[in-house]
Amino acid sequence: MAPETTTERRSTESARAAPEKRGLPEAAPGEPRHGEHGGGLDAAEDCVHCGFCLPVCPTWQSWQEEMDSPRGRIDLFRAVSDGRLELSPVVAGHFDRCLGCMACVTACPSGVRYDHVIEDARERVERTIRRSPRERLFRSLVFAMFPYPRRLRVAALALWAWRRSGLAWLARRLGFQRAFPAIARLEALAPPLTLREALAPVPARTPAVGERRLRAALLAGCVQRVFFPNVNGATVRVLAAEGVEVVAPRGLGCCGALSVHAGRADEARRLARDLIERLEREDYDVLVVNAAGCGSHLKDLGHLFADDPELAPRARAIAAKVRDATELLAALSPRAPRAPIAARAAYHSPCHIGHAQRLVDQPRRLLATIPGLELVEIPDGDQCCGSAGVYNLVEPESAAEIGSRKAANLLSTGARLVVSANPGCTLQLRRHLAERGATIEAAHPLELLDRAIAAARRGGTP
Repeated sequence: MAPETTTERRSTESARAAPEKRGLPEAAPGEPRHGEHGGGLDAAEDCVHCGFCLPVCPTWQSWQEEMDSPRGRIDLFRAVSDGRLELSPVVAGHFDRCLGCMACVTACPSGVRYDHVIEDARERVERTIRRSPRERLFRSLVFAMFPYPRRLRVAALALWAWRRSGLAWLARRLGFQRAFPAIARLEALAPPLTLREALAPVPARTPAVGERRLRAALLAGCVQRVFFPNVNGATVRVLAAEGVEVVAPRGLGCCGALSVHAGRADEARRLARDLIERLEREDYDVLVVNAAGCGSHLKDLGHLFADDPELAPRARAIAAKVRDATELLAALSPRAPRAPIAARAAYHSPCHIGHAQRLVDQPRRLLATIPGLELVEIPDGDQCCGSAGVYNLVEPESAAEIGSRKAANLLSTGARLVVSANPGCTLQLRRHLAERGATIEAAHPLELLDRAIAAARRGGTP
């Protein structure tokens, strides 16, 4: 037998170490049973066509079309898999129109892992269907930029210059948006950004305040790192204030979440492999993620490498350490005092927090530690906002319909603040609220906590 390498030995030891033995708060009960099925077809066979998924599915709500419901898409996937149906552009369109929000996973009494079904279906679509030249070009642009933080930062700086120079205003006056609607969609979703924010770094190491409870590695993310650097800054400061030492591993890139959700499985595995190899060189107790889609993907990382006997146990070892920032902090008794924030806030539960990770109470409990904050629920709050990774870029009409419903429901609460723990949701909500002329601030839960803790230190209010 060949001698065990250092990496193999470290991965095996990490996989064997129970989280509680290393001082980690246990993962939330009721998390989805990651990795139970061998693949999408195995998962599809569990569907008994009960129909519980229909009322919770955003696209079924939009059109009441059976083939645009989870149950209908499972039927299509079965038929394609056993050769009864050709994977045509029409069939692929039904798979494309799925948001992957996983509300059906929460609603399903049979425990069907629909997320594995739709990921496998989309992988087949990407291998089989030749899209139009315009669509291929746009998707290539999106995936040549979004999973690469350095490229995304260059694009953000170019966008800043485009807006500051007045060229954006001129382009709108000249009808540029009508001529290049895909590029216009990208610009419309991008948040206001200052040059300082676009270049903001994450500290390599931030020591814990007081006695150290844990050592956390922070996944800075792609969109989060470039367009929401304040969220990463707030995450680091709050964790440190609560006794968690934070390290931001250099060179840590995309986790592959956007790619796997779009059916680009080979690309996702390449990105995830690089992430695993870099994280294996770090010393940390928990991997903290503050973007819902990334956290959901990383907790299911073993499934991505299910057919790779060398990488699968290493992926599962990483997955066992993943905690959403709200999940980790809700499990720790608060140390840092909070000043009151007198505001009526609506909590939007991102799909990959509430449905994929089953973190329902934890973000709300964490926000409840801020004195004076009135937290209200959004009607049909479990429904997707229409962001869904790159869905609002590649399926803009459907995303707009779903986003408009969410914005109307949010406005009905009378809240002046909306709280969401996912950058894509924040971008989508901002856009649809702005289209209605509403001036409602959107913030990450960690940003609110950071304000409350900082104000308490100053002896005032935020």
